[in-house]
Amino acid sequence: MEEIIKDIFYTGSQDPHRKLFDQLIPLPLGTTYNSFLIRGSEKTALIDTVYPDKINELLKKLEDAGINKIDYIISNHGEQDHSGGIPAVLEKFPEAIIVTNAKCKELIQLMLHVADDKFNIVDAKSEISLGNKTLKFIPAPWVHWPDTMFMHIVEDNILFTTDFLGAHYPTIEIWSTDSEEVIEAAKRYYAEIMMPFRQFAAKYTAQIKDLKPAMIFPSHGPLYKNPDVILNAYTEWTSPEPKNKVVIPYVSMYGSVEAMAKHLQAALEERGIETELFDAVNSDLGDIAMSLIDAKTIVIGASMVLAGPHPTASYVAALIGALRPSAKYVSLIGSYGWGGILAEKIFDSLKNLSATKIDELVIKGAPQQADFEELDKLADKIAQLMRN
Repeated sequence: MEEIIKDIFYTGSQDPHRKLFDQLIPLPLGTTYNSFLIRGSEKTALIDTVYPDKINELLKKLEDAGINKIDYIISNHGEQDHSGGIPAVLEKFPEAIIVTNAKCKELIQLMLHVADDKFNIVDAKSEISLGNKTLKFIPAPWVHWPDTMFMHIVEDNILFTTDFLGAHYPTIEIWSTDSEEVIEAAKRYYAEIMMPFRQFAAKYTAQIKDLKPAMIFPSHGPLYKNPDVILNAYTEWTSPEPKNKVVIPYVSMYGSVEAMAKHLQAALEERGIETELFDAVNSDLGDIAMSLIDAKTIVIGASMVLAGPHPTASYVAALIGALRPSAKYVSLIGSYGWGGILAEKIFDSLKNLSATKIDELVIKGAPQQADFEELDKLADKIAQLMRN
């Protein structure tokens, strides 16, 4: 158990070998589950209880440090990578009380079946004293669950932001180095988890800037001694105005859609438009998600299978629809053999976007000269719309 500043100890775990989060999100580096023990002059509080698979590591740290009493378990968010260890901690420290908000209590009880009398419900007006340290609570729903709240240690001016401002980035050094690699991991995390809640993320970023915390401790990834680094990054990522960039994720079974996608990319770049091209089958979905943060236009390329979009193209479209980037325009290019429905199904997955649909180009078979000329016209239209 490492004392990171006076009377605040790191009790979290590194998980560099985990490859998938929520059975959905790729983890190229693994992740961390941050947990903290605050030893006040009168009482002791544990912030989060780590992922259940790692709970024995947390309990051993507490045992090795001679911790024989925990008064409070602070649960800022009920998702089980943070709350899943609560039953084991309560078994070891039965006198502990869970401090959380009403919504988080409901979720913890649904998932972990904790008794009703083990909770102390707090809200924005609540304070808990540990003696020489005062804990205050800031409701922050929808970054990224409805139960999310932040916790502020008043005397040390440290803000615990749970999943918000986090990163899947395990490292021996728990403090952020503010390196490009750390910010890249935080950007990937934002794209995959926080981007659907962009407006809320922008709101809470501004609130935190007004609070001016000395340090920020998220529940995943490194801790920030310089909060401006991550707050300025979030200010940029949550901006409602994307860049003049086109993202083209495509799936090509026999090369036809690939030829169309590459021709469109070249045509756009000839017109001075930045373009990112992704072979969706062989690309990391996290990289595609990151590219969407500041893309003004998204063009999906799709082959057809059994009269519908290739399953990977459908998945990419569904992912884009779920992430809800701030793109202004969407379009589609595709190729088919004997027939089916492509455009309607792809655009249906994108209906959650506040984006204008640009006419699609779907051809039969391999592209010919006339098709490449139509792609040039599509590039002209996209370039004009983006410049306007």
